[in-house]
Amino acid sequence: MKLIVSTFIVSAAGNAITPVQKVIEMMNGMLEKGKKEKHEEQVQFAAYKQFCDDTTVEKKRAIDEANEQIEVLKADIEKYTATAAKLTKEIAEHDDDISVWEGDIKAATKVREIEKADYDATHTDYSESVDALERAIAVLKKQSHDRKQASLLQLKKLKLIPTDAKHVIDAFLQQDPDEGLAVSAPEANAYESQSGGVIEMLEKLLDKFIEERTTLEKEEMNSKHAYDMLMQDLNAQVGQATTDRGEKAEFKAQTLQSKADAEGDVKDTTSTRDADSKYLADLTATCEQKASDFESRQQLRAEEIEAVEKAIEIVSSGAVSGNADKHLPGLVQTSFAQLRSSSTTATQNRVATYLRQQADSLNSRVLSALATRVESDPFSKVKKMIKDLIVKLMEEANEEA
Repeated sequence: MKLIVSTFIVSAAGNAITPVQKVIEMMNGMLEKGKKEKHEEQVQFAAYKQFCDDTTVEKKRAIDEANEQIEVLKADIEKYTATAAKLTKEIAEHDDDISVWEGDIKAATKVREIEKADYDATHTDYSESVDALERAIAVLKKQSHDRKQASLLQLKKLKLIPTDAKHVIDAFLQQDPDEGLAVSAPEANAYESQSGGVIEMLEKLLDKFIEERTTLEKEEMNSKHAYDMLMQDLNAQVGQATTDRGEKAEFKAQTLQSKADAEGDVKDTTSTRDADSKYLADLTATCEQKASDFESRQQLRAEEIEAVEKAIEIVSSGAVSGNADKHLPGLVQTSFAQLRSSSTTATQNRVATYLRQQADSLNSRVLSALATRVESDPFSKVKKMIKDLIVKLMEEANEEA
């Protein structure tokens, strides 16, 4: 192998490019590529982190707004419930009032019907009595014996004629037309013995009945007016109560509908809030996991870059660049030994051990994968690339030889 590498160095001297320089150039390219990828990953993660932060803020705001809205809706539901209960009570009171007033209307109407019937009957009696008295008086004044007797007998049948007046009429009828009243009817001594006394009595009765009938008519008019006023008042109260009841019943229905709508809104808002809370929890866990993975990858890339820089430093040292034909074959072993000695530190081992213990304790696949990642050799890719590069250079030296 020494011969092959020496031959390659000599043949390349004419071109003023040594294998060491070519190795350094290629490792510099690999270093720049690693730095570029590390930077691109930082930019990509920064955008993702911004998404996490913005979404977290938005979801927290939505959750807070949902909680506030739920509190407002619950307060509205309590208000609607109290209002509906109050309206129910007021509607029941209106129903009671309407029932009482309608009962009063029926009772007052019944009383009025009885009063009207009594009035009609009494008024008829008075009217019949007045008519009979007027006819009897007219007959008595004409001194018609036959008609006088018939008229007086008609008076005796009337209910309103007083008993003492009926006795006088009986006495008068029993009197002989040619004799005085005192001769044929001693029981009527208090009255005049002639028909003039009867006429005077009947006229007094007529005036009395007319007066009483007039009083009866006035009382009937007053009673009817009082009934009409009562009916007007009761009907007005029933009408107003019915209107108020209808309005409150409608308002109660609207209140119950508003309560149902608010309860539906609470259910929907709660469901949306819970979904946002779950999404936020999942997002937070995912963002934290990706942040952890990003830190691990950044650390690994930093260590890879450091390993490449260390390898470049070793290859660029005076001892190697001045004695390439002597040291290049052993470069792989020397670089590998140095990279291996710097790749795994005591701290790294402790961290990997702790993570693995926690993974076993919690049965966590995430911690187990993280322990494996921490425990792995971050320079393995660098060593493989250097080894492949050296092998390629030696193959090219063989072909040129």
